[in-house]
Amino acid sequence: MDATEAKRPAIGTPVASSATPAHPDPFNRKSVRKPPKGPPKKQQGSSRFRTKAITEIQPLNLLKDTPPVEQQELFIQKLQQCCIVFDFMDAVGELKGKEIKRATLNELVDYVTSGRGVLTENVYPEIVKMVACNIFRTLPPSENPDFDPEEDDPTLEASWPHLQASSSNLVYEFFLRFLESPEFQPSIAKKFIDQKFVLQLLELFDSEDPRERDFLKTVLHRIYGKFLGLRAYIRKQINNIFLNMLGGRKSVGTFVFETEHFNGVGELLEILGSIINGFALPLKAEHKQFLKRVLIPLHKVKCLGLYHAQLAYCIVQFLEKDAALTDEVILGLLRYWPKTSSQKEVSILQAEIEEILDVNDPAQFQKIEEALFKQIAKCVSSPHFQVAERALYFWNNEYIMSLIEENSNVILPIMFSSLYRISKDHWNQTIVALVYNVLKTFMEMNGKLFDELTSSYKADRQKEKKKEKERDELWKELEKLDIERRKKLGLPPPEHNNSAPLTGKSVANASDISSTNPGGTKSPKS
Repeated sequence: MDATEAKRPAIGTPVASSATPAHPDPFNRKSVRKPPKGPPKKQQGSSRFRTKAITEIQPLNLLKDTPPVEQQELFIQKLQQCCIVFDFMDAVGELKGKEIKRATLNELVDYVTSGRGVLTENVYPEIVKMVACNIFRTLPPSENPDFDPEEDDPTLEASWPHLQASSSNLVYEFFLRFLESPEFQPSIAKKFIDQKFVLQLLELFDSEDPRERDFLKTVLHRIYGKFLGLRAYIRKQINNIFLNMLGGRKSVGTFVFETEHFNGVGELLEILGSIINGFALPLKAEHKQFLKRVLIPLHKVKCLGLYHAQLAYCIVQFLEKDAALTDEVILGLLRYWPKTSSQKEVSILQAEIEEILDVNDPAQFQKIEEALFKQIAKCVSSPHFQVAERALYFWNNEYIMSLIEENSNVILPIMFSSLYRISKDHWNQTIVALVYNVLKTFMEMNGKLFDELTSSYKADRQKEKKKEKERDELWKELEKLDIERRKKLGLPPPEHNNSAPLTGKSVANASDISSTNPGGTKSPKS
């Protein structure tokens, strides 16, 4: 190890700081982080750890200037030369070797793309070995323990110039051209691109660098398409990654229980969306189990917003394949409906529920309408105006409106009380206007039922007011009896007798009474 590497602290080692408190506030995630000074810097780190010195490499002859008989041997030599990995955290070190390797990789990409008869059986193990040497490594822990993918910039891989570059497509691009070549033979490649190779590839999806994850997504999709024998294994391993997220089982390179976070979930779901689209009918039991036990429970993870669009697409793909799964999907979504996150509620209403209803047929709709619209009624009553607004927008969808109209005798009684109450006392005027439009639509759909529900609602309100009045009168009677009892026993009258009479409302406000000072002002705690 050279002097530069010896001075560099180990990856993931915490740096002592006198400014960091001994016991940071556990409720403030970023309470120990210092504000940045100056313009924000691009986060960059290396997942490479080199244990031996690099031997200097020399440029080889160009393939196009070599006789065809010698090209295959030179091709293998260049692949072996590209197995050497450099330290990219040292920006000025080994510049000559890095440039030779970059030029060689560019030449290899062109050679595989335009050459004919270049993919002989002898080069397959060398190609796979070169790719493995460059991309497979153990990913280090995040340099930012409080990393929030929705707020913080990702840590970019320092060795990316030799993995891929915007101007010259390198290792990943070379591997993709190899897989997509007309001369590619899966029967030969399956000896080297096996289950171990796929597992290492899947572990790289936890890389923080989005550029690498995007290439990995394309590579894995090509492997899934080329190697029929690996398809079930790939689905099983993706399934395991998601189950680790849901169950909290620690697994090297896949999941950390404390954060419920895996960087490549969105990319893996994109691959699954394409895979689900190709499922044959009728769907196998294992695919239905995957939907029920993996995809639907993924809604309960805190970082749902990072991959919700891809997850919703996968679920809609399942329903387009088999509409009979609608009941199970809707009930599953209602089971994991967010209780404290309005943002997740809006996302589920917009990106999922509406999409599911758009592909739903009337027969399946009748099975879910009661449970679904009870939840929609709660959303309409939400004090968070965006949740209420998103739920009320369902009445702007023509197809959903046709389903509601056909089943108005079931849906209207469920929605009416929430809509009528909100029309009177909601704080947001936009919501009130939308509610009036929905009520008007319901009245036009089924005027007779609307009138009956209006009369019933007003009668119920009258009963509630009557009960409240009777309750207040009962409290007054009890107060009077208490005063008479105290007189007979020679006891002083109760303290509250000097103020307003004790009623049901005053008991309900007992917390306000108890939290005031003798002077009548609120205490600081209140």
